Amino acid sequence: MSYSVGQVAGFAGVTVRTLHHYDAIGLLVPSERSHAGHRRYGDADLDRLQQILFYRALGFPLDEVAVLLDDPDADPRAHLRRQHELLTARIEKLRKMAAAVEHAMEARTMGINLTPEEKFEVFGGDPDQYEDEVRERWGDTDAYRQSKERTASYTKEDWKRATEEFDALHRRMADLMDAGSAADSAEAMDVAEEHRRFITGAYYDCGYEMHTCLGEMYVSDPRFTAMYENVRTGLAVYLRDAILANAARHTS
Repeated sequence: MSYSVGQVAGFAGVTVRTLHHYDAIGLLVPSERSHAGHRRYGDADLDRLQQILFYRALGFPLDEVAVLLDDPDADPRAHLRRQHELLTARIEKLRKMAAAVEHAMEARTMGINLTPEEKFEVFGGDPDQYEDEVRERWGDTDAYRQSKERTASYTKEDWKRATEEFDALHRRMADLMDAGSAADSAEAMDVAEEHRRFITGAYYDCGYEMHTCLGEMYVSDPRFTAMYENVRTGLAVYLRDAILANAARHTS
């Protein structure tokens, strides 16, 4: 069975002009022509186009793609293995970048002040883009001032340790949620209390009222919600509920 250039363009999500260009440079020459001279693509052509688009998505220029696909010593399985390895590496890199952005947002929201070197090494990006928002929302608060003062002397290792400890708390909360523990269970409230004490020790005095405000922000601010959802689906709401239950336990 063969397909027209328009059909193939529709299958692959590319333009007809792109397919014409691939034909012109010899990268993807249709295996058939109709009686009227129109391009017709067979299954083998579609397989080659798939390989081309995989490599293009990975950033390979067209001339390198041609060399790779025309290598007589490579078979289709070798190409798929290579592409799987490259895609896996890219996914891992993107996952780390997403985690770095999430940490950067949290850092800025809490008023963390880093040196340029620490910003890039610890968080993988520059969280200064949130500085105006942080100042506008919390610049006049005691919590903001305390955070700036307490973290002014933090070293790179201090930041790494704080990040790891906070992440560990979030994972423990996620594990409780997965295990079916209610958000107002003693176990979940105990982790919520550790969460509050961690903030108090590392950044600023976080009383129960402040902690409940943070919990609500984790759900209302899509950036925080995304950060916790990346750890475990539903974690933002579960953590918020555990924080509220813990505050009620200690203030009733």
